[in-house]
Amino acid sequence: MDPLPLVVIRPEPGNAATCAVARALGLEPIAAPLFEIEPVDWDVPDERFDAILAGSANVFRHGGVGLAAFADVSVIAVGETTAAAARSAGFAVARVGEGGLQPVVATLPPGNYIRIAGEDRVTLTPPEGVRIVTVVTYASRKRAVSAALQTSLNRGAVVLLHSGEAASHFAQECERLGISKESLHLACLAPRIAELAGNGWGTVAVAAGRTDKEVLELGARMCQTV
Repeated sequence: MDPLPLVVIRPEPGNAATCAVARALGLEPIAAPLFEIEPVDWDVPDERFDAILAGSANVFRHGGVGLAAFADVSVIAVGETTAAAARSAGFAVARVGEGGLQPVVATLPPGNYIRIAGEDRVTLTPPEGVRIVTVVTYASRKRAVSAALQTSLNRGAVVLLHSGEAASHFAQECERLGISKESLHLACLAPRIAELAGNGWGTVAVAAGRTDKEVLELGARMCQTV
């Protein structure tokens, strides 16, 4: 039996990066971004912060000139991709987390932090003594599933899911178009993403780690085995 195709729906520039690695693994991915990231207007808070909490590389890609106000504030990044984007933008990275921002926040010392985020984000619960000010600097604009992608999905595929928003939107699009979930298999970056995708899929699996490399390797295995 021929391997299933691998569908990548994350927005650019991550989509192209994931597809390039997939090709290096011998796969022929279908690049189908279902989101477009856009900057939004935001006001810089007039106060000092102990650190920046960054849950996405998009913070530094789309934060704009307002980020200059925090040039001397170190970054606590959700993962290595976000940390790399912070360093490229000229920020010092104090800490790199793994498995989401909440585990990082739970261990923060008392202080005043700024969370620079997108419109769609996970709610954080800080411990006592930790104050978090949130500013939104970008938004994900949803795209509909194209006719070409619908045809591919109807034949069966493995779909990479990098975010909870992607999981919810993809599930809604499949329901809207009447695409059979049973023929689709989801490779998810984190357990929360799998939960938000809902039920009825052929297979739902979660990567062992929270990196693009690990979820891609999971997807590659699923293409051969499901």
